[in-house]
Formats: sequence, C-alpha cells, structure tokens
Amino acid sequence: MRIAVAGSQGLIGTAVVAALREAGHTVVRLVRREALDDDEFSWDPETFGVPAESLNGVDAVIGLGGVGVGNQRWSGRFKQELRDSRITPTEVLAEAVAAAGVPTFLSASATGFYGNTGSHVATEADGAGGGFLAGLVTDWEHAATANAGSSTRVVLLRTAPVLSRQGGLLGRLRPVFWFGLGGPIGSGEQYFSWITLPDEVRAIAFLLESSISGPVNLCAPGALPFGEFASAVGRSMHRPTVLKVPAFAAKAVGGEMAEEMILFSQRVAPDVLTEHGFSFRHPDIDTALGYVNA
Repeated sequence: MRIAVAGSQGLIGTAVVAALREAGHTVVRLVRREALDDDEFSWDPETFGVPAESLNGVDAVIGLGGVGVGNQRWSGRFKQELRDSRITPTEVLAEAVAAAGVPTFLSASATGFYGNTGSHVATEADGAGGGFLAGLVTDWEHAATANAGSSTRVVLLRTAPVLSRQGGLLGRLRPVFWFGLGGPIGSGEQYFSWITLPDEVRAIAFLLESSISGPVNLCAPGALPFGEFASAVGRSMHRPTVLKVPAFAAKAVGGEMAEEMILFSQRVAPDVLTEHGFSFRHPDIDTALGYVNA
C-alpha cells in the first residue's frame, strides 16, 4: 500500500511510519514545514492546504496531529490551541482525501470522548460524555466524518494514554515515582485506560488492512483503578507508593486538565478490535510495564 501520514514526527507517528515501512508499505509524510526529503510533502491547513500531488496513488491517509492535551493547564488560550491544532487540520486533510478519492482515512481521536464513565464500561456503542475533552473530541471526529466523502472508509482512532519506553505518560510519571512521590490521586478508585505503543501501532496497521469503519477504541482490555495502576508502576520501579494526593490538591495544581485527565474515571473496552480478532501483546498492566522496563 501507499500510505500518507500527517503527524509523522510525534511519538505515535514516528513508530507508525517505521512499522509500516518495515512491513513493506510505501509511506509519504505530510509535514508542517519545508519538505526536506524525497518522501516528504509540505502542507499547511491555514494557507495552501494539502498539495494534490502528495496524495497521487495513495491508498490510505493517517492523520495523527494535535497538540498534547496534557502539555499544560487548560487556560482559555491553551484550550483554543488544542482545538486549532485538531479541528481545522482534520477538516482540510479530510477534504483533500475526498478530492483525491483516497479510499481509507484513519483519523486520530481519543477515549476522552466518553467523559467520566464511572464504573460503566464504555464501548464504541456509547455516546459522548460531558466535559471539555469530550466536546473537543466530538468536534474533532465530526471534522473527519463530515468532510472525507461518502466513498471513503473513515476510522476514528479513539486512543487511550499511551505507555512507551520513549516517554509519553510514563516519561512524566517516572521522576515522581523515583523520588517516592507516586501514589493514588484522588480516591484512586477512578478507572484508568491505557495502551502500549507497540499495540497502538499494531492496531493501526490492523485497521488499515481491515474493512472496519467508524470509532475504534485503541486501549488495552485491562483498564484498572488508578490506585492499582500507581501500585503497579511503583512495583515495577521498586519504589513505594504510599503517598496519596487528595483530589483538591490535584485540581489546585492541574486545574480542569487534572480533573478530566486524572480524576475522571475512564473505563473503556476495545470491543471492535477484540470482536474482529485483534490480539494484544500487552493486555494487562504487568505485561505493559514489563515491556516498558525491558
């Protein structure tokens, strides 16, 4: 297959490009700067869009862009930055997909779509939850589905927090745990969903080769209470996890971002993937942390 990837320089995009090339696919990268290599095409959603020649002969487009939602507190300005980095670029990319007649479009999304799930296990059959992140993801997904064209298979990659050796969430948490400051946040009973980087990449490759369309939860089947997650991280690092951070303290430090990303319960199941025969290499937190710490 010939595949175009936007957002190819992030944690997930870098790994996806490498894996697809290793599998024998031809990958072109859509970059938001001057094109420097033969496999690159420059694009800008705010000015000239996506060059038509970049999608010549392309079988699938993967859109993975977006400023990280956990990069800082959610000020009004940063919330707008989160929207601007997702919605217009996705609209422009989807319109280019439709104009070029690309048959498959995989568009990044997030399990934040479900909001606070409590103890309910959210699947792809569930609607959107409440909160800023759920509203952002709803609009983000609409940008893809409303503009890609009726003849394009659109897959919405609802990705949970990614566990990786290269950084990501655990890159931020490790220093905290190393100094013995890791532990439950809030009640610790709120559920936490996640996926390892290898399983994220394998799932994207699986979806490229499939006929699946619509939302797909990219998360391991082993969602667990955050307190248990913290204990597992501590065990894997041989560090104590006795310090408990009250909810009010987390909100004081992280504001709305901490409330929605840490204190909200996210109990999400990958029903579409498992029903179509996808097998996780890291289905539970112990195998996931074994990969991360190997």
